[in-house]
Amino acid sequence: MSAGAEKLTDKQWTRVETAIAAAERHLEVYVAWSCAQQLRSAYRHRDPIEGRKIAERIVETFPTCPIPEIARLGHTLKRWRNAFLAYFDTGRLKNGGTEAINGLIELHRRVARGFRNPDNYRLRMLLIGGGLSHPHLK
Repeated sequence: MSAGAEKLTDKQWTRVETAIAAAERHLEVYVAWSCAQQLRSAYRHRDPIEGRKIAERIVETFPTCPIPEIARLGHTLKRWRNAFLAYFDTGRLKNGGTEAINGLIELHRRVARGFRNPDNYRLRMLLIGGGLSHPHLK
């Protein structure tokens, strides 16, 4: 199931229920999908306060899930609790831009193995991170 719960039709829900009843192993898939839906609902909730409440329940309940993958996710979220919940306290800010710049820096760090002068290396990283280019650094 790759669709969000809110997009499933009655017919699709019936198929899900039939599949779960047909084999016990399907229940595990359904539980994992339900956990994913809980995460989605936390991030997609209109009210960040309510979204945070859902996220807090996730942090408390996922580690006790009998499905190993969900329990492992729960332990990770519990370890990163402050960072995970901060999303709901910061106007839903994300660190995607920071991660993108870090990826560029890492790429150029590997390419710039020959830089022996830390000042030149630092300048190159600032130019790359800022989206600037310099003819002598290509």
